[in-house]
Amino acid sequence: MPSPTDLELGGDRADVYRFVERNGPVAPAEVAETIGVDPERFQHHVSILKRDDFIETTEDGKLTVALHHGETAEHYEAGVSYEIRPSRPSDLSGVVGTIRDVTSEAPYIIAAGVAEQLAYEDTLVRWGPNRCRVVFVATVDDDVVGWVHVAMSEVDELASTAELTLGVMQTYRRHGIGSHLLHRGVEWAASRGCRKVYNSLPATNERAIDFLKETGWTVEAVRDGHYEIDGELVDEVMMARRLD
Repeated sequence: MPSPTDLELGGDRADVYRFVERNGPVAPAEVAETIGVDPERFQHHVSILKRDDFIETTEDGKLTVALHHGETAEHYEAGVSYEIRPSRPSDLSGVVGTIRDVTSEAPYIIAAGVAEQLAYEDTLVRWGPNRCRVVFVATVDDDVVGWVHVAMSEVDELASTAELTLGVMQTYRRHGIGSHLLHRGVEWAASRGCRKVYNSLPATNERAIDFLKETGWTVEAVRDGHYEIDGELVDEVMMARRLD
């Protein structure tokens, strides 16, 4: 699968891709009508985007982004049944709401920023020349209760690293959900050639820091007084996990 920078998207082709990225899975006719491109050119753009593995067709004939980042996994632990799966466009409000819920309970500034970015861009997945990101979700009865967000940079010097944030609603902790989400996110980053995933947390978020340490993450650096939370200066703990 090519990296996003292997194909320069422009003009109508970029419009086709971005519409599918934001609204997929979506019927081809709806894309063509909304974009306003003639049928022959539309089919050409779709063919090229499929050839370069940017989009694909679902079993029911709809177009979707071709990320190939895994299937749904079912789990049952400590009396709770849940699924870990790639996010869908319909999960957007659930993901944003879950991140906001988790970050309101304990300071997690990077994740709070992710929620605002997702809400502003109105899409979960990015796979294009300027940004590549995926979101996996944990769901109970198809409601989002946890997430892991993995974002890769398209800057060449940073292309082998990815920022990873994750969290689980308090009610659903201690059921293995966080561990399964983390595994899925790290697995995806490794499959894209990343040698390291990283995350930063306020030092006061001890629960999250301890969880990452228990799963193989290490502290790379501490920035003194980097955050101001409730009128107090708080250190930023910069953590990472090597994948190579």
